[in-house]
Amino acid sequence: MGRWQPGARERLEQAALDLFLEQGFTETTVPQITARAGLTTRTFFRHFADKREVLFAGEELVPERVARLMAEAPPSLGAMELITEGLAPTAAEIFEGRSLDYLLRRRAAIDAEPALHERELRKYSLMSQALEQGFRDRGVDDLTAQLAAEITVTTFRIAVTRWLNQHGDSDLPATVNQTLAAMRHLTNTPST
Repeated sequence: MGRWQPGARERLEQAALDLFLEQGFTETTVPQITARAGLTTRTFFRHFADKREVLFAGEELVPERVARLMAEAPPSLGAMELITEGLAPTAAEIFEGRSLDYLLRRRAAIDAEPALHERELRKYSLMSQALEQGFRDRGVDDLTAQLAAEITVTTFRIAVTRWLNQHGDSDLPATVNQTLAAMRHLTNTPST
């Protein structure tokens, strides 16, 4: 086996997911993952800090993506317009390059391990914090920035969950837009 075999990261991800689903996240060890992938433990740690990172790699890029979205948006867009116009393309970008099979398997591994639920929530919290700061940077007051950030994250989370529950029968941007439409309908309802 060559020292720098191509596709090592993907092989490690595949092996880890297989093992997480077969025997559980807690019971799976890094040496088991690397043995299944035909790689060394050292190679694993070149790509991931620990086995959780196999499932959550890339979450550190969320604030950067949000900041870029906010910076690229026309200054004339209000908070709701920014959410409506930016959420579907951002969701598509976040999941670009990931197969539906991988995403379904990842979700199953996370759902099977209560300890991983907290880490999944952390990802959404990072997204919310970045959005809130982005709205503030655009001159939105604190309360509106907080509400807009939470609405965005909740809409995103619900849309992705719906899309995965449908096994990708519709495309993700369409599902995001349907979820946004439902949210906008709900928020336009007069109070009683």
